[in-house]
Amino acid sequence: MMSYKINLLFMSILILTAAGCDQSAPTTAMVLEGKTMGTVWRVSLAGVESKRKAALQQRIQQQLDADDAELSTWKPDSALSRFNQSRDLSPQPVSENMADIVTTSLRIGRKTGGAMDITVGPLVNLWGFGPTKQPIHTPDVAQIAAARAQTGLQHLRVLQGADGQWLQKDLPELYVDLSTVGEGFATDHLARLMEQLGINNYLVSVGGAVLSRGLNAQQQPWRVAIQKPTDQENAVQARVSLQGHGISTSGSYRNYYELDGKRISHVIDPVTGRPIEHKLVSATVIATTALEADGWDTGLMVLGTEKAKALAIEQHLAVYLISKQGDKFVSWMSPQFAAFLIPAESGEP
Repeated sequence: MMSYKINLLFMSILILTAAGCDQSAPTTAMVLEGKTMGTVWRVSLAGVESKRKAALQQRIQQQLDADDAELSTWKPDSALSRFNQSRDLSPQPVSENMADIVTTSLRIGRKTGGAMDITVGPLVNLWGFGPTKQPIHTPDVAQIAAARAQTGLQHLRVLQGADGQWLQKDLPELYVDLSTVGEGFATDHLARLMEQLGINNYLVSVGGAVLSRGLNAQQQPWRVAIQKPTDQENAVQARVSLQGHGISTSGSYRNYYELDGKRISHVIDPVTGRPIEHKLVSATVIATTALEADGWDTGLMVLGTEKAKALAIEQHLAVYLISKQGDKFVSWMSPQFAAFLIPAESGEP
C-alpha cells in the first residue's frame, strides 16, 4: 500500500448524502466502499439498479488494485518501485497514466517553487512516513543533507513521443513518491470508469480526494463538508457544493507521531528537509480534477498560511485554509472558493 495524507481512520472530506435536500422525489441510491492504497474508497451513485452492485464493486476494486500496483512505493514490484530501484539514467518506458500524473505533479511543483515535490521520497522515508520504519531518534543535519541531495524536480522529466512515453532521471538514487497525488489520480480514474459504464450521477472518493458529476439521489447537487482540524469525527468546518469539480484536503493534524518529545508531521518541506512547524493545519482545494486539487493542497500545506494565500490569489485557485492562532482556529478562503460555499443554516456552528 502507499503512504497517504489521510489515514484509514479519518477523512478530511465528509460526504453529505441528503442534508438540506428536498426528498420529495428520490431516485435509487447506492453506496459502495472498500480499501485501497492504505486508505478507503467510496462511490455514491444515483439512479443505478441494485442488481449491478456486486459487479460494480468488483470492477471498482480491480481498477484501484491495478492503480496501486502501478503507483505504490510499498510494493517492490510496482512500476514506480521498479523505476526507483533502477540506476539506469536512460529513458524508461511508462504507461500513459504514469506520464500524466508525473507531468501534472511537475507543473504544480514548479508553480509552488518546489513546495510540492514528488522526489521528496528520501526525506519522507528518513522521517518514517514511507515504507521504512519510524526513526528511533530525530534525523541529524548530515542525514537530512544526504537525503536532500537525492531530491529535486530538476532531476526528473517526462518524454512524450508518437510511440509512447518515458520517465528519465539524471540521479541514479532519485526516488519518486506519488503518494501525495495518488488519491486524486485514483479518484479521477474512478470518475472515468463511471462514465465508461454509462453512470452519470456519482460522487467518488479515495481518501481525502473527492469528485462528483450530476445529481444525488434527491436530485440535488452533490455536497461535501470540510472537517474541523480536531480528532472529533464528523465535526464540520464548512460545506460546499462541488458543481462537478474535484476537491482535496491536506492536513497536518492527524497523521503524525511523537519523537524525542516533539510532534512530527507527515508533511515534509523539501527546502528544509524537515517536517513543517508553521500554523497552517489544513488546506483544501477545489479544481476541475481531483488530481489537480490533490497536487495543489500539498504544496499549499508546505508553504504555510501567508505564502499559500498569496499563491492562491496569484494562480486564481479555489482554496480554503485553516490556521491555528493560539487556542483558536482561523479560516480563510479565496474568492474562487466562495463560489462553492454553502451558507451555514440557522443554528449551525
